[in-house]
Amino acid sequence: MTRLHLHLVSDSTGETLEMVAKAALAQFDDAEIVRHFWPMVRSRQHLSRILPDLADNPGLVLFTLVNPETRATLEDHCRQAGLPAVPALDAVTEALETQLGQAAHGRPGRQHAMDDAYFRRVDAIHFTIAHDDGVGWEDWDQADIVLAGVSRSSKTPTSIYLANRGYKVANIPLVIESPPPPALFALRRPLVVGLTTAPERLVQIRRNRLLSLNEGTETSYVDNEHVREEVQFARRMFADNGWPVIDVTRRSIEETAAAVIRLHSERGENRSGGDAGLSGGKPI
Repeated sequence: MTRLHLHLVSDSTGETLEMVAKAALAQFDDAEIVRHFWPMVRSRQHLSRILPDLADNPGLVLFTLVNPETRATLEDHCRQAGLPAVPALDAVTEALETQLGQAAHGRPGRQHAMDDAYFRRVDAIHFTIAHDDGVGWEDWDQADIVLAGVSRSSKTPTSIYLANRGYKVANIPLVIESPPPPALFALRRPLVVGLTTAPERLVQIRRNRLLSLNEGTETSYVDNEHVREEVQFARRMFADNGWPVIDVTRRSIEETAAAVIRLHSERGENRSGGDAGLSGGKPI
């Protein structure tokens, strides 16, 4: 197994750099990656404190530094030490400068400025946490998205991921013995999305969940036939109400969230164009 020291050097939170690195690393197997994370590096003095670690653990350096002096210092050090140093956003920034006909501002962490979008995202996170697992149904009409599905169909983690993207999300577990509140079927503003999964996979996830809680696994919660009935019950509800459906069986949380965002965008386009909306019931 190949071992690589990966140094991530950022003048901001490093969130963007981590996402770039994660996306690229997903293309490689059988590699042991040792990450060295260096956020908020905004001066040569700060940079000087991390240079010894680069020398002690040589590897690949990915960076997002907009300050010319700090950047030049890092590049000079890497050149002298024979370390590959890659500016992760340069190609995109240069392409935008060419197309927009203006130079980038070069302000560290500008995408994290406390502007209206920032406060909307914070508001979305608060709303989503307060409306998890069927709580606060009286306010569901204030949501952008409502996720519905049986227990352990990734509703909560998908909701939190979407909230971090600025969407107000509520989620509701669908239980045969306890029908959802009538408010769910009267919603007009939010996009209601059904999440479904393969019953066999769902049983496995639920068994693992019970084992992690040191609880017994001989209950209807993990009974194969009962779980199949639950999934069928949910899918009939999705079809009866025309809600779009996403099969999460082989999807990561990020992939499921991306599908939800696409549905939300398409719904907005259809409404602005006078369309009646999305047809639902068939998993995507």
